[in-house]
Amino acid sequence: MLLVLLAHGILALLAPALVDRLGRRAFWVLALGPAGAAAYALSQTSAVYAGETPTERLEWIPALGLAVDLRLDSLSWLMLLIVGAVGTLVLLYCSSYFAKDARGLGRFGGFLVAFAGSMAGLVTADDMLLLFVFWELTTVFSYLLIGHYADRTSSRRAAMQALVVTTAGGLAMLVGVVILGVAADTWSVSAVIADPPTGPAVTAAVVCLLAGAATKSALVPTHFWLPAAMAAPTPVSAYLHAAAMVKAGIYLVARFAPAFSDLTAWRTVVLVLGGTTLLLGGYRALKQHDLKLVLAFGTVSQLGLLTLLLGYGTRATALAGLALLGAHAMFKASLFLVVGVVDAATGTRDLRKLAGVGKRLPVTALAATLATASMIGLPPFAGYVAKEAALVAWEHDGDVLGRVMTVVVAVGSALTVAYGLRFLWGAFKPRLPASAEPREREVATAHGAAPGTTPTTTPSDPPEAAPGTIHPQPFWMVAPPLVLAVLGLVVALVPQVGEQLLAPYANTYPAGDPGHLALWEGFTPALAITVAVFLAGGLAFWQRSRVERLQESLWSPDGADVLYRRFMRKLDRLASDVTAGTQRGSLPFYLGVILVTLAVGPGLALAFGLVGNPGGLPVAADAVGRDGVLHLGPFALVPWDRPAQLVIVAVVVLAAILTARARRRLKAVILAGVAGYGNAALFLLHGAPDLALTQVLCETLTLVVMVLVLRRLPPYFSDRPLAASRWVRLAIGVVTGLVVMAFVAAAPLIRVHVPVSVDFPVEAETFGGGHNIVNVTLVDIRAWDTVGEISVLLVAATGVASLVFLRQRSGDVLRLDRAANPQAVQPGDSAAAQPAREGRWLLAGPTLDPGQRSMLFEVLTRVIFYPMILFALFLLFSGHNAPGGGFAAGLVAGLALAVRYLAGGRFELGEAAPVHPGLVLGTGLFLSAGVGLVALLAGQEALESTIVDLHLPLLGDVHLVTSLFFDVGVFLVVIGLVIDILRTFGAELDRQAEPFAWSIGQRRRVEVRRGGDGA
Repeated sequence: MLLVLLAHGILALLAPALVDRLGRRAFWVLALGPAGAAAYALSQTSAVYAGETPTERLEWIPALGLAVDLRLDSLSWLMLLIVGAVGTLVLLYCSSYFAKDARGLGRFGGFLVAFAGSMAGLVTADDMLLLFVFWELTTVFSYLLIGHYADRTSSRRAAMQALVVTTAGGLAMLVGVVILGVAADTWSVSAVIADPPTGPAVTAAVVCLLAGAATKSALVPTHFWLPAAMAAPTPVSAYLHAAAMVKAGIYLVARFAPAFSDLTAWRTVVLVLGGTTLLLGGYRALKQHDLKLVLAFGTVSQLGLLTLLLGYGTRATALAGLALLGAHAMFKASLFLVVGVVDAATGTRDLRKLAGVGKRLPVTALAATLATASMIGLPPFAGYVAKEAALVAWEHDGDVLGRVMTVVVAVGSALTVAYGLRFLWGAFKPRLPASAEPREREVATAHGAAPGTTPTTTPSDPPEAAPGTIHPQPFWMVAPPLVLAVLGLVVALVPQVGEQLLAPYANTYPAGDPGHLALWEGFTPALAITVAVFLAGGLAFWQRSRVERLQESLWSPDGADVLYRRFMRKLDRLASDVTAGTQRGSLPFYLGVILVTLAVGPGLALAFGLVGNPGGLPVAADAVGRDGVLHLGPFALVPWDRPAQLVIVAVVVLAAILTARARRRLKAVILAGVAGYGNAALFLLHGAPDLALTQVLCETLTLVVMVLVLRRLPPYFSDRPLAASRWVRLAIGVVTGLVVMAFVAAAPLIRVHVPVSVDFPVEAETFGGGHNIVNVTLVDIRAWDTVGEISVLLVAATGVASLVFLRQRSGDVLRLDRAANPQAVQPGDSAAAQPAREGRWLLAGPTLDPGQRSMLFEVLTRVIFYPMILFALFLLFSGHNAPGGGFAAGLVAGLALAVRYLAGGRFELGEAAPVHPGLVLGTGLFLSAGVGLVALLAGQEALESTIVDLHLPLLGDVHLVTSLFFDVGVFLVVIGLVIDILRTFGAELDRQAEPFAWSIGQRRRVEVRRGGDGA
């Protein structure tokens, strides 16, 4: 199972490259991921048949009891088979569905395979926290897939709506998972089900789980997001909204029903939501004219039925629900794929405009007929077997609730027959009627029509014309829906096999007699109900025009989608009001609030703690027995170790005061840098050369960045604040400084446990294979912290660049070939008008304005650039045993690039680093995290180092630690960050300023010329 998940991840990452290389045929390769999942499920059929449950476990954080636990029982086997088989056919379908020149296919293929892998992980996870992780991954990938057509408003709106609704349910589910895990004292799903906890808190947790399932499976009142999601490409609808994502909520209900279906809260929620969804979805499906919306609301209805069956709590209904779970995946995915074929062949999905399609597309019509027959429950199809088993189960119960459920399911099934026939006839009728059905007219509202809403119609609209040309479709668009439809017939012919495979899980339910799957139960009341259902549904279809008019005449309350939009608008207004009241646009005000909160909150807590400790704080270990110890209240402090420290502190304090009083921005920046360099000197005096080196490099790079920013700011600060305001700021600064000093002095003295760092020297040498404790800590002992920090760096770089770039950020890197080709230079690149010439100190020097060039600077840059790169590599490879490391090395290389940019401009930066910064950032993060993945595959802990001692010719003894590759990832992330900063605050700001500077220069030249003419 782990290999199946890993294969999905690898294919998802390779998808863009595969599509670039193979085009649409890459989907054949991507289909190997879901195909592997289906093959694995089939290979375990005999084990599932025998009642066995294959498991796999990969320890993650043993101290916290966290592990990657995977388990395959009958339910997981069924879901994994559905996810894999349908996913394979959908990906094959994609190879012909999209146009050859369609944009974003690599991204789409990667997201779809990643979603399939997330679903495979979700249905096999035996750890509740792991299940939640995969649950949220499906939410994220579904958002990206629904919003594939990002240039369409309806697509973006539908994606955001699905994300908001399902994420809200996911948060509720997380609360339930945490409560259950704490109450049961385990995170194992199977353990919780085997011995479920009890109590009011558990009941609340169960309701939270059902809330998550309801949002994921589009149950009332959150059903509206599913019809809106039909804005996605048809393969997404066929996979996510028929066989995968919406089944995640159903799976959750089925997974926890054996443990909690006897709770009153569980049964109430399941029956109310399931029954209401079943009836409302079927009713709304009869009003639709878009084939996809007919299926969408039909899917909502079927999800309600699945919730009723799998959440009811008896063995017989559970078996019927599992059978319907598989049948629904086959017939609904097939029908969605059929809609894609019809849409591609005719250019419309409006059932009032379609005629003669069945004659031109006979194979597609056959697939639609078989799938529809299964959907409406016509024998001998899988849908009939499942629904008949459900009716028989409630018939045998014999109680009032069972009879109520029978009536609800019968009415819902009649609606299914009606909209199923409506779909089939609307898509494949031989000709349009003489009096065509009225055309759909949207009711104008102040909000506009939302995706998935049902417009009303009026008989006065003119009839529509049938499509003029019906184009035949490729094999890979026609074959997948036919395969799924035929499977719905084949599996129904051997119901006893399905019963033997699914009964082991159904029998884990707490109540009722075991159920049975059969094509013929005899002349029973259930058969009579089935006949009545077909008669009622056929009558509703026959009188469909009257049914539509009746629906239009009935008063209809505002739909859930309208209420959702109203709620979101009010929430936006509230957010705007709160933001307007708190975000005043004053950075000093924001900083003042943060610092006052620090001083008042933690500061008062510290003060009360110190006052309440009459004995004072203990003396620091390094101050015991020393002369010159000062006792200041509860503190016993040594003023300094060396007189040089006092001198440095005086310089830092003076620089800070002058910074606060400076009027010029550049002066303030330089003085702040002096304070930073003073801190580096203190680090060095305390015996921390690594920290001192990093501090110096950070301060230098910060100065460079600030200088780049200051080019676009006025040289002076705005008017000085009033005297009263200055005193307030001074008071806040002094109080904050005192509070922070108190924390720094008190925190080490009030520790109650031995610090973990006491073992770092031994651990660094024994497990990390290095003598530089600081660097080994970063790349080995606390490597997870470093992964989080470099991830933050990547996100910050992306956010800042997005705020500055006016054009697409992923544009081409500015190279000299563009400088030499005026047609390749975009507006604002006027500095590139001169081609580069050989024999210059810097390659792009000729592209600069001669008045802005410095020959001395160019010579120095040429001399020091490569030594700086070599020094960076030295720090990278020596950092494990000497001062340095990936972070410091990246800063040195970044400074070398900054010098190159300052001397030669943005084209020089493109020549020095001819790569997109996003690629460098992503590669670095992937390499750092990939080291942890390799360790896991090798049977070690995540990010655990391996020490290898080699003897190589010429090089001699080589001491290699795998954490070096982690450090290389950090090195690349820092370089990518610097390139992004230079490209954002340097090259892009240069480009934006050039048109203005050029116009000013032109004006001045004109003025000079006019002055000369006048003379």
